[in-house]
Amino acid sequence: MPVPGPGYSITVRVEAPSSASAAGDLTSAVGRVGGVLTAFDVVESHPTSIVVDISANVLSANHAQDITEALDAMPGVRVRKFSDRTFLIHLGGKIEVTPKVALRNRDDLSRAYTPGVARVCQAIAANPEDARRLTIKRNTVAVVTDGSAVLGLGNIGPAAALPVMEGKAALFKKFADVDAWPVCLDTQDTEEIISIVKALAPVYAGINLEDIAAPRCFEIEARLRELLDIPVFHDDQHGTAIVVVAALRNALRVVGKRIEDCKIVVSGVGAAGSAIIRLLLRKNPGDIVAADIDGIVHAERGNLDDNLTQIAAATNKEGISGTLHDALVGADVFIGVSAPNLFGAEQVATMKDDAVVFALANPDPEIDPLEAQRHAAVVATGRSDYPNQINNVLAFPGVFRGLLDAHARHIDDEMLLAAADAIADVVDGERLNASFIVPSVFDSAVAPAVAEAVKNATRVVSGG
Repeated sequence: MPVPGPGYSITVRVEAPSSASAAGDLTSAVGRVGGVLTAFDVVESHPTSIVVDISANVLSANHAQDITEALDAMPGVRVRKFSDRTFLIHLGGKIEVTPKVALRNRDDLSRAYTPGVARVCQAIAANPEDARRLTIKRNTVAVVTDGSAVLGLGNIGPAAALPVMEGKAALFKKFADVDAWPVCLDTQDTEEIISIVKALAPVYAGINLEDIAAPRCFEIEARLRELLDIPVFHDDQHGTAIVVVAALRNALRVVGKRIEDCKIVVSGVGAAGSAIIRLLLRKNPGDIVAADIDGIVHAERGNLDDNLTQIAAATNKEGISGTLHDALVGADVFIGVSAPNLFGAEQVATMKDDAVVFALANPDPEIDPLEAQRHAAVVATGRSDYPNQINNVLAFPGVFRGLLDAHARHIDDEMLLAAADAIADVVDGERLNASFIVPSVFDSAVAPAVAEAVKNATRVVSGG
C-alpha cells in the first residue's frame, strides 16, 4: 500500500475551541482518515478558541480534501485556510541569478561593464578559448527539454516542464556547485531542437538533455555530439544507466554472483532501458533479454525500429520469444523502467535463487516491493519511501562537475562506467547489505567521488 509522503504535503489552518483535548481531537481526526501528521503549531490563542496550523503528508489531492473535510466536520471547528506545501515552494520559481562581483560604485561598474568589459570581449574575439576562463561558460550547463516526456506525465509541453528543469538546476547547484539553467524549447521538431541547441551552445560548457521522448532523443543526442565541442549528456538515458550499473554491481556482491554468469531481464526499451542495456553490455553479462509492450525483443519479431533492431542484435542469445513473464523464468536480475504492476510474487518465484529486482517505474513500480521481497534477495525502486532508491541525482551533478573541471569536449562510455564505479565504491564493505546497495542522495561523498572519477577518465581519453 502507498504511504503518504512529502510530495503531497499540506498545511491546514483551523480555528477550534480552546479545550484541554483540542490538540488530541484534531490530530486524531487527521489520523482517522490516513494522514501522517508532521507538525502542529499554535498561531493564535484566545480565552475560548485557538488557531492552529496542522501539517500532514497525504496520498493525493483527493486525500487532502478528505482531511480538510474531516477537520471542518468536527464540532466547533472551522477550517480557515488550506495550503499545498509543494506549490508554496514553487511560488516565483526555485532558482535565481546572483552576481558574483560587487557593484558598489562607478569604478566597479566600469570594470564589470562598460568601458572595461570591451577589453575582455576583444580578448575572447582574439582567442575564443578564453571564454571558458573569462565568462560563466566555465561552470554553466544548459538543461534542455522540449517537454515531450516529462517524468511520468508524458508530453505536457515546455511551460509545464519548467518546474522540473528548475528543480534539476537547483540539484546541480546543491550537490556539485554547477550553475545550470533551464532551456525549455517550444518545438518538438528534431531539426529545430538541434539547430537551437547548436546556436546557444557558446554560453555553456555542457548540455544536459532532459525529458525528450524516444526515439527522437537518440538522434538529437547523437547529432549534437557530432556538432558541438562540449559534452552532451541525456540524463534520462545515461544518468539512469550509471546509477543502475552501480547498484547492480553492489547487489551482485550481496548475493555473491558474477555478472558474467547472470541472465538480466530489462523491461522497457525506451531512452532509459536502451541506455541501461548498452552500458551493461560493456560489463559482459551472461545474457540480457529485453521486453517492451509487445513482448520479448528478438530479431525475428518484426516491426522493429532502428533502436530495437540494434538491441535485438546485441541481446537475447537464445532468441527466446513470448511475454515479460516468460523472460523472467530462470533470470537472475530484473530491471524495470517501464510501467506499473506488470507482474507479481509468483513470477519472481520463477527467477533463480537470490534474485535481484530493480522495479524503477515511478511513482508505481512494475511490482509492489513488498511482493518482490517475498522471493527476491535484493529489491530496489525509484521511490524515496523504500530502501535502495535508484535516483539520477547520484550521478549527474558529479558527472558534470568532473566534465567541467576537466574542460571536457565530449563524453563516452568509459566516463560513464567510471562514474558508476565511483558511486558503487562509496558503499564500502562494512555498510553493504541487501537494504543498502547505493548511497543516499544526500551523502556528501558521492558527487566529489564521481567528479574525480570522471575527470580522471577524461584525462586518460584525452591523453592528459
